[in-house]
Amino acid sequence: MTFQREIPAQISVLVVDDSAFMRTALSRMINSDPSLFVAGTARSGEDALEKIPQLNPDVVTLDVEMPGMDGVETLRCIRARFPRPVIMVSSATVQDAKITFDALGAGAFDYVPKQLSSSSLDIIHIRHDLIAKIKAASEFNRRHSRLLERKAPQPTVAVDWGAFSVNPAIVAIGTSTGGPQALQEILMQFPSDLSVPVLIVQHMPPGFTRPFAERLNTLCAVRVQEAIHHEPLRRGVVYIAPAGIHVTVERPSNALSLISLSPQPQDSMHIPSVDVMMESVVTAFRSLAMGVILTGMGSDGARGMTAIHRAGGITIGQDESSCAVYGMPRACAELGVLQTIAPLGQIPQHILQATHYRRRA
Repeated sequence: MTFQREIPAQISVLVVDDSAFMRTALSRMINSDPSLFVAGTARSGEDALEKIPQLNPDVVTLDVEMPGMDGVETLRCIRARFPRPVIMVSSATVQDAKITFDALGAGAFDYVPKQLSSSSLDIIHIRHDLIAKIKAASEFNRRHSRLLERKAPQPTVAVDWGAFSVNPAIVAIGTSTGGPQALQEILMQFPSDLSVPVLIVQHMPPGFTRPFAERLNTLCAVRVQEAIHHEPLRRGVVYIAPAGIHVTVERPSNALSLISLSPQPQDSMHIPSVDVMMESVVTAFRSLAMGVILTGMGSDGARGMTAIHRAGGITIGQDESSCAVYGMPRACAELGVLQTIAPLGQIPQHILQATHYRRRA
């Protein structure tokens, strides 16, 4: 008797964009991967809402700026009437970036940049990013459906932070896919008088980090800003690493710590890199460092979290059930360098407890 291996079903995609050029370009990128296929295209939000029930795509790519119904309005209709993962396709203009973050706040799975220059390297990068996020969105949808069917809570490793003599002087957070939503949920629970600085690397294309920081600053009690070269680290301030450049920490004295921005090392898979940021934090603060690894594809942060763990600092990882993509936290968990694994909603309290935060009377 011969056994045939089950071939995974292809992931169907609906491409929504008012530009015929972009519909063609995105369709070619998607169809170039044998595990994906474009079920159809739509030229407007209204057109998409007519075609989704007919085509029943697994994932929708949705233009941010369209005449008539814009991307956010269309997204809200899709989520209300035909729930499924939606990936926003956005340019790097300030306006598009702001709308993209509105879409993420409204439930979009993720976004990809849509700039297509004559450079084949740019096109290859966008193609890789687009395909990877479509696959991640489909996998998240399947995993989420399985968890709903089981209705069983994921185990959480509890830690008694009172048993630690370490009182962190800085918190370093790394994240990628799913990170904007995760960071918003965490930072909105931080008080304005947070007792430590927070340094964040969120993988983003150029043009997005400053609007992202500005958006968070309007939503959160704690101050949030894009990191600036040689600015002193201050307690109660959250610093977002700018896209396209590494952020590290210099500590010329116990009383002074500075942010450093540099293009080096250039051979990093990600710039900025979670590993580069966290390793510099360990060099500067040793056991007084606290590392948090959140949702994201790949393994950036595994080396940095390992360094924090070995130096005697505190390490937290987001659990699988609450991750959009359980890649970066999984890499750390498999190395055994996480002192606790917690759902996203519990991570802010873990950070506040570890830093011995006390609310003012």
